[in-house]
Amino acid sequence: MELCSTSTALLNSNPSLPIRPLLPSTRLSLANPFPQFSKRPFNALTLPSSSRQIHLLRPASPRSSGRVSAYPVAGDMKLDTLPAEIVVSETQAPNSSIKLSVEVPKAVCKDCRKSVLAEVAKQAKIPGFRPGKIAPENLLIRYVGKEDFEKAVIESILKRTLPHAMSRVTDRALQDSVRIISDFSDMLNVYTSSRLLKYDIIVDVAPEIKWNPENGYKNLKIIVELDNEIDALRVSEQELRRRHKSLGILRIVTDRGLQVGDVAAIDISAKTIDDAQNIPSAESKDFNFDTEDGDKVLPGFLDSLIGIRGGETRSFPIVFPESWRQEHLRGVHAEFTVVCKELFYRDLPELDDSLADKLISGSTTLEQVKQTLLEKCREMEKTAKEQATDNAILDQLCKMVEVDIPQSIFEEQGRQLYGSKLLDLQAKVKLSQEQLAALSSPKAVNEFLRTQEGTILSVIKQNLAVGDIFKRENLQFPTEDLVKEVENSVSEFKTHNQEYNEDSVKEQVQEVLEGAKVLEWLREHAEVEYITK
Repeated sequence: MELCSTSTALLNSNPSLPIRPLLPSTRLSLANPFPQFSKRPFNALTLPSSSRQIHLLRPASPRSSGRVSAYPVAGDMKLDTLPAEIVVSETQAPNSSIKLSVEVPKAVCKDCRKSVLAEVAKQAKIPGFRPGKIAPENLLIRYVGKEDFEKAVIESILKRTLPHAMSRVTDRALQDSVRIISDFSDMLNVYTSSRLLKYDIIVDVAPEIKWNPENGYKNLKIIVELDNEIDALRVSEQELRRRHKSLGILRIVTDRGLQVGDVAAIDISAKTIDDAQNIPSAESKDFNFDTEDGDKVLPGFLDSLIGIRGGETRSFPIVFPESWRQEHLRGVHAEFTVVCKELFYRDLPELDDSLADKLISGSTTLEQVKQTLLEKCREMEKTAKEQATDNAILDQLCKMVEVDIPQSIFEEQGRQLYGSKLLDLQAKVKLSQEQLAALSSPKAVNEFLRTQEGTILSVIKQNLAVGDIFKRENLQFPTEDLVKEVENSVSEFKTHNQEYNEDSVKEQVQEVLEGAKVLEWLREHAEVEYITK
């Protein structure tokens, strides 16, 4: 039931603002491969290694842009000897990428055609020709089909010439970022008409980071907005009240209507006033409504129910606020109908020292209980304040950084964020195989990349900025921290019987430690002002 505008204590109670997730404590998994430590990490949204620590091109097959038919290309990218030099021209392309225009001369195309023909001759079984006897060229081509033969020649040309073209940018190209953008049918037409081949490649390169102003991160002025719920005393009092209520007994109300402090067993339904459409997310059966939580539900809901009696049905209009977390309901005028089944009041024991051990095991006095709760809430308050400060710093860095983000980095980061969200969903809801397949489909992933483009770009910019500051300021962290955290992460893998690559684990651990060090440095050098919303 989506009636409640839930808030997370000490983090964020505004339903219109998403809570930036913290890294959970000390666990590393293959599905969510970012190490998480007892030390406060710099951000849950850590970039993969191809973004934070730029990896240049390794010998690998280039990726198709989707506009090229499937064909085999060299998996090892070895430079084969060619009968003539290919011509490669280089131009700058958007998003930190380079366009390579490749022209393959007739001599190379002829040599590739000869190789394909020889391969066909080995495999062809043409009637009238004994094994080892090579059939005429026209019969061999007719045997496989002219169009398929020409396609095979183009594939051979690409296989042999791609490594030569890529050798120009090996020291600059990002790993797994090569895309052939020429249409295969266009290449086929050029080859059949002229017996030479032309094609274009796009490859991403390490992005250049520019600060505006230059070195502006050294004198940050940050305003951090803290929610009024980030108050240790207030939260500790609420927690004491919650624990006290848990020790009470609910008794049925028979002689009056609903009052603040009661619990009501109710059925809820709602329709839009304009077109009388049901609002499923606002419907609930047998909902136990604690009136002391009235500030956490839809504004006006509690006031409209005060005085209702058991067995009574009441309808009333409510307008969803503009800050409501479900965007499609913001500003909607709704008619709610509530059936009150039963009313209860709490018969609470007297709050004194006799309850201390029940409130917190081992406590002997009520004052001891209060102090213990207050200390825990102060620790949470400190953590929340530090997290809010880090978030404000990261947001400010994002505004100061200018960078053209390569498409390959964008896609990798976006898919990683989507995978993380899918894992969170799986942890909360048991998905069927069909649901999981639908959510994992390319269509679903691409839709996420489209709708969350701004968020993905911000995360990448933040993390690139953090990596750049770490290098500029020559920051370091103790080697023993790296060793310890790698050991902890590997131990977690082994405990859960998960496969892992120790080099990758070490790299990921290093990134998080670097990020924590950068934010520690920035907090020390920034001018921070705290205000309460």
